[in-house]
Amino acid sequence: MAQVPTHVFRKYDIRGKVTGETPDLTPDLARWVGKAYGTYVQRNLGVKQVFVGGDNRLTTPAIKDALIEGLATTGIKVTDIGPVMTPTVYFASSSNEAAGGIMITGSHLTTDYNGIKMSYGRQALADDQIQDLLKLIQADDFEQGKGEVLKDYAMIDRHMETIKGKVHMGDRKLKVVVDSGNGLSGTYVPPVMEALGVEVICLFCEPDGTFPNHLPNPEDPELTKDLEAAVIANKADFGIAFDGDADRAGVIDEHGHHVAADRLLALLARDLLTRMPGSTIVFDVKSSQVLPDIIRESGGKPLMWQSGHSLMKRKMAEVGSPLGGEVSGHLFIGENYYGFDDGPLVALKVLELFSKTDKTLSQALGEMPSLIATPEIIMSAPDDVKFKIIDVVRDELQDKYEVVTVDGARAIFENGWGLVRASNTQPAITMRFEAHTRPQIVEYMKRFEALLDDYPQVDREKLDKQIEAFSQPA
Repeated sequence: MAQVPTHVFRKYDIRGKVTGETPDLTPDLARWVGKAYGTYVQRNLGVKQVFVGGDNRLTTPAIKDALIEGLATTGIKVTDIGPVMTPTVYFASSSNEAAGGIMITGSHLTTDYNGIKMSYGRQALADDQIQDLLKLIQADDFEQGKGEVLKDYAMIDRHMETIKGKVHMGDRKLKVVVDSGNGLSGTYVPPVMEALGVEVICLFCEPDGTFPNHLPNPEDPELTKDLEAAVIANKADFGIAFDGDADRAGVIDEHGHHVAADRLLALLARDLLTRMPGSTIVFDVKSSQVLPDIIRESGGKPLMWQSGHSLMKRKMAEVGSPLGGEVSGHLFIGENYYGFDDGPLVALKVLELFSKTDKTLSQALGEMPSLIATPEIIMSAPDDVKFKIIDVVRDELQDKYEVVTVDGARAIFENGWGLVRASNTQPAITMRFEAHTRPQIVEYMKRFEALLDDYPQVDREKLDKQIEAFSQPA
């Protein structure tokens, strides 16, 4: 039986450390994963070919090559599509018959990490499917064959041409600043924007897998300060930032203020519902209460669901939703498209929306009701205790408040809510809070923090910083 680190087989991807004396994600493990994936999709999902791509991290090529080797031993047809963005892999598996896709990427995590995201058709492997891969590895139960291995490095060009054709710009000429965080989006997305008539100012658009300027995470306000300053300095209409593998895009308004992904989703939902009234819009449990209210007011049906890109896409397909998203920045467009998280397409849709109005981004957002919310607060917590923490917090809160348990524990307080859930991508728990006033948010954060007293393993630094920040006048 193969001995592999089981903790890297997570809820919706495989993710682990690639550095140190005992790394979790090695080429050897990737080879096993290739064998297991090739076996599983042929036996259970009718997949006949697999497209494999990778980001520009320095550890990606060796992992990708080993995974392709493993795939080929199962007799499945493999196409290496080269250095790409994650949505390019999704595009390949969605637009080809009986196809799967695998992306090697660490996304927004530090360079100590890398990962494997897997898809089939328009869906992603998640939950029990990923555990089934682990079982195949442990049982040494693989299909045998000699699969053909091809290369097609033009897939990303077809992807870009396709999404360019999904938008129809208005008369307003826009100026935007794009921060690619030294990921591959900097090579491919700005030219598409420019071809659509947008003036683009680039920040960190040169691919560099060491990420010398900042980690590419558009939802972390500590990592968007350069973009915020550049938007103001260049008097741009707004700024757009991509994460490392470009399945997420974040937006900064013309005043240099971060736009929460759920408020961006509200803008897109309001626009989509003018064309598709009555549609169900799916959003995650971390979202503002403003979002479902706007969806209802705009003639749509709101549906709260679990966080996680794989889980969101599955639910959207189940209910036939043309639009969905989560606070982490994964937004999913299914209107005349495949419904996966495509950061470049989301960015183009925002450009399209504002090319047809004279309103600034802040003005459009100002028309919505506004509650005060914290950013997503991510705190380190060991994998072996983070789910126990969620259970304890949930049980304590349920004695006093209404608690939504679709994903973690979202407690409904007197004038807002607070959420704690376990991260599925790293050893961490996440929290978010929303209320009418800053003192109310501070009170809710302190209620949650008190429940962590028995867990010194949790790094509370970010929570304490938010408590301090919200204790100050706005």
